[in-house]
Amino acid sequence: MMNTYDWQQTLFFFAVLLLLVKPVGTFMAKVYQGERTFLSPFLGPCENLLYRICGVNKDEEMGWQRYAGSMLLFNLMGFAALFAILLLQHLLPLNPQGLQAFSWQLALNTAISFITNTNWQAYSGETAASYFTQMAGITVHNFVSAATGMAIVIALIRGFTRRKTSLIGNFWVDMSRGTLYILLPLALVAALVLVSQGVIQNFSPYRTVPLVQATSYDKAQLDVTGKPRLDVTGKPLTDKIIVNEVSVPMGPVASQEAIKELGTNGGGFFNANSAHPYENPTPLSHLLEILLILLIPAGLTYTFGIMVGNTRQGWTLLAVMLLLFVVSFVVLQWAETSGTPQLTQLGIMGGNMEGKEVRFGLAGTSLFEVATTGTSCGAVAAMHDSLTPIGGLVPLSLILLGEIVFGGVGSGLYTMLAFAIIAVFVSGLMIGRTPEYLGKKIEVREMWVSIITILSAGIVVLILSGIAMITPSAVSSMANPGAHGLSEALYAFASMANNNGSAFAGLNANVNFYNILGSLAMLIGRYVPAVAILAMAGSLAGKKYVPPSLGTLPTDKAPFALWLTLVILIVGALTFFPALALGPIVEHLTMLGGN
Repeated sequence: MMNTYDWQQTLFFFAVLLLLVKPVGTFMAKVYQGERTFLSPFLGPCENLLYRICGVNKDEEMGWQRYAGSMLLFNLMGFAALFAILLLQHLLPLNPQGLQAFSWQLALNTAISFITNTNWQAYSGETAASYFTQMAGITVHNFVSAATGMAIVIALIRGFTRRKTSLIGNFWVDMSRGTLYILLPLALVAALVLVSQGVIQNFSPYRTVPLVQATSYDKAQLDVTGKPRLDVTGKPLTDKIIVNEVSVPMGPVASQEAIKELGTNGGGFFNANSAHPYENPTPLSHLLEILLILLIPAGLTYTFGIMVGNTRQGWTLLAVMLLLFVVSFVVLQWAETSGTPQLTQLGIMGGNMEGKEVRFGLAGTSLFEVATTGTSCGAVAAMHDSLTPIGGLVPLSLILLGEIVFGGVGSGLYTMLAFAIIAVFVSGLMIGRTPEYLGKKIEVREMWVSIITILSAGIVVLILSGIAMITPSAVSSMANPGAHGLSEALYAFASMANNNGSAFAGLNANVNFYNILGSLAMLIGRYVPAVAILAMAGSLAGKKYVPPSLGTLPTDKAPFALWLTLVILIVGALTFFPALALGPIVEHLTMLGGN
């Protein structure tokens, strides 16, 4: 159960988040509508200079095809730049540890991961990526991939507000403003606060530090082919290694940590991610990082309300997100607090603390893990592989639903709007009336686009997970057999296809199977829904406005919020329940049976 401190911490967090929704949402609406803000005197000249250098006419708008083409071209160029950095890392500066280049398969997977806002890592940051790679490659894409998602949802919102036009804005302007006015200032402030809490920011080489007490471990002896050597009884031969010192990694961590959370990017400077004390040293930094993950996705709901001329619409969507978030948090907290029957029989009380930081406790960990998997962040403060079966079911389900709680920056809101369109369409069929949403008739094209947006990633997850189950190299990468092994592979493809980036941590993903097919999953999961949403924006912008009538379903009231929640759960259950039943649900039943 949660103690008084846990309740106070959780309620304080939600209060701060809700208090920030309106001011942050209002500011973002002004930015994207081209209105003057308090940052305009400082950043306006920078914005105009950027347009002059790039030859962009900020007053020229685009149709959806050109907008989508510009988005894809920009991401393609970003992929090429990051792919080159990863392959040439050993030749580039700011590499005090002399780290070698990535293999082409790992470089391909990593470059696609960061341009798609997935930030899936099949490598350990402190042993594989140089400071130059972390900053010029990864951190830059943390900004622009987030700005891309925000630009797409703004284009969709314009589709709802405009009438009989083919124009939905200018991609270059939307992306530039999102980066300059929103992401950069917030990331700068967040990085300074994180530094004050102990997150490191330096360019020092790694430091070798003597241990207070020496330790030892057994290292397997290998033959010339790399296979373990065995004694006459068939047991592995080992050498005892004495360790008297340890290498402590350094680096520019705070600057990447801030935008990693703010842009719902995920990915860690260190392999332990936000469980590492250099990334997340104190309870205050822990709550701040959760707040950064949810801040822009939550604020965008109010931005949506302002831009469509009805803030109640935004509050309704926020209420649905918040309801699903709270329920997920309660279930995860209950599962981890309950622990397992086996631990209880041994007299171990207090819940399942395996794989968790005692600095943050169960409530703080549950809050972080729901936030990071409900969005497309993927930063983790615990090992999901160590969660109880029902505990693991919660983050997996949040990812599979399309990460709409609160969702990634931009991508969460446009996926939620796709669900809203389906909810409106179904309700229209039930009352025998052409459905309308925000004054626009919802017809066949909008329904097809919504279905593609919602189901494309899920179909990829199920197909690739099935292929993994019959591929020897994929199966051998699982650390656990049976239902838990299935959960590891299912989680991996769900995380990649839905652009989350977190992992169960029991899967060796740095093999060709996961690098290649995972790259395909990330590309489909990001760009198929993105292009579909832009096509919807173009279609909606070309429609005339339909005034509400007595037969119009109110979409800014509690009944619609509950109906939308029900539609989300039904779609998720129909799509993924069989896979979940074979994974975490079977594992839970097995655990209750004493195994």
